[in-house]
Amino acid sequence: MTRTNRGTVGGYFLAGRTMTWWPVGASLFASNIGSGHFVGLAGTGAASGIAVGGFEWNALFIVLLLGWLFVPVYLTAGVITMPQYLKKRFGGTRISLYLSIISLFLYIFTKISVDMFSGAVFIQQALGWNIYVAVIALLLITALYTVTGGLAALMFTDTVQTFVIIAGAFVLTGFSFAEVGGYNALLEKYSSALPTNFTSLDPERYNITPQCYTPRQDAFSLLRDPTTGDLPWPGVLFGIAIVGGWYWCTDQVIVQRCLAARSLTHVKAGCIMCGYLKLLPMFLMVFPGMISRVLYPDEVGCVVPEECKRVCGTEVGCSNIAYPKLVVSIMPNGLRGLMLAVMLAALMSSLASIFNSSSTLFTMDIWTRIRPQANERELIIVGRVWVLCIVAISICWIPVVQAAQSGQLFDYIQSVSSYLAPPIASVFLLAVFVKRVNEKGAFWGLIGGLMMGLCRMLPEFWFGTGSCIFPSNCPFLVCGIHYLHFGIILFFCTSVLVLLVSHCTEPIEDQHLHRLVFSLRHSKEERKDLDWEQEEKARNAQREAAERKKKNNSNDASVAEEQEKSGICHQIGRFCGGGNSQAPEEEEPEQTEQLPDISEEPLWKYIVDANALIMMAVAVFMWGYYA
Repeated sequence: MTRTNRGTVGGYFLAGRTMTWWPVGASLFASNIGSGHFVGLAGTGAASGIAVGGFEWNALFIVLLLGWLFVPVYLTAGVITMPQYLKKRFGGTRISLYLSIISLFLYIFTKISVDMFSGAVFIQQALGWNIYVAVIALLLITALYTVTGGLAALMFTDTVQTFVIIAGAFVLTGFSFAEVGGYNALLEKYSSALPTNFTSLDPERYNITPQCYTPRQDAFSLLRDPTTGDLPWPGVLFGIAIVGGWYWCTDQVIVQRCLAARSLTHVKAGCIMCGYLKLLPMFLMVFPGMISRVLYPDEVGCVVPEECKRVCGTEVGCSNIAYPKLVVSIMPNGLRGLMLAVMLAALMSSLASIFNSSSTLFTMDIWTRIRPQANERELIIVGRVWVLCIVAISICWIPVVQAAQSGQLFDYIQSVSSYLAPPIASVFLLAVFVKRVNEKGAFWGLIGGLMMGLCRMLPEFWFGTGSCIFPSNCPFLVCGIHYLHFGIILFFCTSVLVLLVSHCTEPIEDQHLHRLVFSLRHSKEERKDLDWEQEEKARNAQREAAERKKKNNSNDASVAEEQEKSGICHQIGRFCGGGNSQAPEEEEPEQTEQLPDISEEPLWKYIVDANALIMMAVAVFMWGYYA
């Protein structure tokens, strides 16, 4: 907090663009890996095997697209948020407003709620604490350093937490494999990990078949049958890539970390570091989840609804307790404390990332629309207050999460993403690479894609996804297509709609597109922004604020008197980073006028390119080995 400049928008929201590659890579990983991963990945691994690891290993390729193709365009565009980029690229206000609002909804009702629920599952299993006390304390601690420190404090905290997460998960994985008898023993024992209490089921009351309690035969295959597989291979290869493209290349939480890097080379190196770290969840979360099923088949693999209710509080199944059950059962006392620290670090790092990014979205895209004349100090205060509002909404959402979440948590996250994210991924991809796409095409593509996604999502929530014992009544025509296959269809339908409407309407001239599309990223010509009127208003407001500040500071004696009178306010200002007397508001508009530099030193450019090729080779080998 003391070292970073938190008194400006660039300092608070983008860490002053001074981050080197290793905090960028560590922060990308820690922002992505939350407690939802520990609980959700291990739970789905326990229920159906290693295919869920495809979500993690797909990211190895997608983060390279982020560093090599998308971030150069975002940097040359000179934006802080993703809606800002769409506003510059297409003009108008409706697209950026739509993206801001849907992103905030997704953050609050999927990411934050899922992380809190999974954290609560762990704390309940490990300590027996009251959920509300635990989660409220976690949220308040996280909000404290998010509100006061800005992105720089967040990224350094993420870096420390990454090492805690990885070290603790390695320790538990070692204990787990020792307990089960090694990797070969897991291969042999998983297929026979049957619960013993399914015989008490009443056949007239429950529709029970052997597949409800027998582990899958293809449990150790990444690529599964396209029709009967729980994660069919076309969906794993292409559907996950589309949802991953949205998450890694266009989501505010992830991209904001890259925009904070000091140069494009540091962005690329950070993406490579994150890619290597993404190899680990398969071994640190999915395999331990499967081991938990082998060691505790009656609890983790339970099928009797009454028994499941007793074990984990939900009748659908208890696979979500796979990871916490391991921690509680096989870790000695001191190391159990380490694992609690790991889970809390994972929970807090992902929550803090979402808090900071959602405050950036609200402040830069919604508040500046409400108050165009807002100065930097006001924007930073609004960003901090918004974090506290999100904390309050999240606490109120806990009962809904407790009631709604059941079954396999990771599947829930990915299915919701598959219904809402493909249209956003399509519009960003076309915006960056296709100059002919215009505002009307992008807007109607987003609206059409949203309608299609809701037509699938709402009936599925209404009828329920069902389980083996309680099949869903949702019609096959609506819910019969796998959610990953639906994501592929939705992506292509949106892309066709965007291109069709764009080609039927006026194109955007090149003078508005310099440094906003990939093919023009190195252009040195002056760009006439489509949103220049709003930008001009904001700059004028900033200049007026700077002039007012100069007038106010002209009389040193009166300033000193004022500080003496309001000592408490001054201390609060210093604590939050807004009280620096040398606040550089006057400099900020001039900095934004300069052309962003995305040049790279040839030596380091070749080094990161070579590392990217090596990482892709490693990824292809891992996919091939487990396919």
